[in-house]
Amino acid sequence: MHERLERLLKSAKEELGRASDAAQVEALRVRYLGRKGELAHILGGMGALSPEARRSLGEVANRVKGELEKLLAEAIQAVEQANLQAELTAPPLDVTLPGRERPPGHRHLVSRTLDDILRSFQRLGFEVFSGPEVELDALNFEALNIPADHPARDMQDTFYVDAPWSKAPADKVLLRTHTSPGQIRAMSTRPPPLRIVVPGKAYRVDSDATHTPMFHQVEGLLVDRGITFADLKGTLTAFVTSFFGADRRTRFRPSYFQFTEPSAEMDVSCGSCQGKGCRVCKQTGWLEILGCGMVHPNVLTAGGYDAAKLTGFAWGMGVERIAMLRHGLEDLRSLFENDIRFLEQF
Repeated sequence: MHERLERLLKSAKEELGRASDAAQVEALRVRYLGRKGELAHILGGMGALSPEARRSLGEVANRVKGELEKLLAEAIQAVEQANLQAELTAPPLDVTLPGRERPPGHRHLVSRTLDDILRSFQRLGFEVFSGPEVELDALNFEALNIPADHPARDMQDTFYVDAPWSKAPADKVLLRTHTSPGQIRAMSTRPPPLRIVVPGKAYRVDSDATHTPMFHQVEGLLVDRGITFADLKGTLTAFVTSFFGADRRTRFRPSYFQFTEPSAEMDVSCGSCQGKGCRVCKQTGWLEILGCGMVHPNVLTAGGYDAAKLTGFAWGMGVERIAMLRHGLEDLRSLFENDIRFLEQF
């Protein structure tokens, strides 16, 4: 066995001297020192030897193993040095070659739609106002004339959150369900007249082809002396003309919202069929785009305004819905799936 170990060491030295890359060195390591390698195979017969012979053979085996490991390390170092030398002596990199072109990115369809909406209202003199996404129940519901027994407060509609930084009870802190709390925050910090739009994310426990748990809204508010429903109609009609085009018609239908009185829903004539009726507008010729109305006196009072002297109007629209109507999309979820084939169309 002593002779076999010496022959193994000699053979390994010769083969490692011829190894030219890291893969060959690794293959030799497995061959000689692996669990089923040649060294293990030789030592497998030690059980039949006497204690003195096993001790003598063990000393030789340890020496051979140590030399093999040293040879392997030197071979790896030699291969790495040869590779480095080859790179240094290779032809230089031609830095004048043209680089690989990367296609430019684009703003997401929702972001672009939101920017266009805000620009339309800024041209009408409205200022952009922002509020927090984690909101208090008192501002999200109570100040907006939504009492404690209103269905919108049910847990299946609202994400309530644990907020250790807040002194409010656990069921009084939530992810805002609309951007309307921004109206209260603006009125409580700014004197009238007030003319703002409040963009941002809102959250509701809902998900289907026309709803997502997170969506974007733009809320608008104008408060001053002598504001009437005619001002509301004129402002929103001007927005539709600016955003959708001068050929689009509008109409207002009576509706109900807790925070406005009277309330209405605004429709715009279908751009796919020019109001004649088609699959997109469900043969009606009209598409609903937003809800609006005159600000309820209770909301003005909650914001610190004198409801006896001031009036105002407000509206709210879903940005994703506006994008869908503007571009003829059928499934709102496609806006958030990040399918590059879909996004490249815009």
